[in-house]
Amino acid sequence: MKTLIAKIVLTLSVFACTSLAHANEFADLRGKMSAARESLVTMLVNKDKRGADHQKVVKDTADAVSAQIAKMKAPAGKEAQFKELVDTWNAFKKTREAELVPAIMAGKEDEAKKIAGGIQKERFTKCQQLLGELGA
Repeated sequence: MKTLIAKIVLTLSVFACTSLAHANEFADLRGKMSAARESLVTMLVNKDKRGADHQKVVKDTADAVSAQIAKMKAPAGKEAQFKELVDTWNAFKKTREAELVPAIMAGKEDEAKKIAGGIQKERFTKCQQLLGELGA
């Protein structure tokens, strides 16, 4: 009986540690996504933040999100949400690099604001929602 109780306690401990690790991992990812968004918003609203130094910050913060996602695995039973997070982030990053940053750099602020406040806002909100579902 003591052996059975010990096995149950051990199993629950491992599960709790795994769940906590996933929660921390997704919370860290949420922070990195927020930093990536903030760096881009800064570039959009501050013309003096469009130089090479800040462009590097914008790229590096997005790359940090992608690198962390690449190292992560879906929590058990949440594979669909994780796949949706990955797909949504990849679409967000692609639009960011191919459309949004070029529009900002070309001085097309109205176009950039339309993209940022439209599809990109929707994608970012979806990523945040999915992170919540995944444990952040």
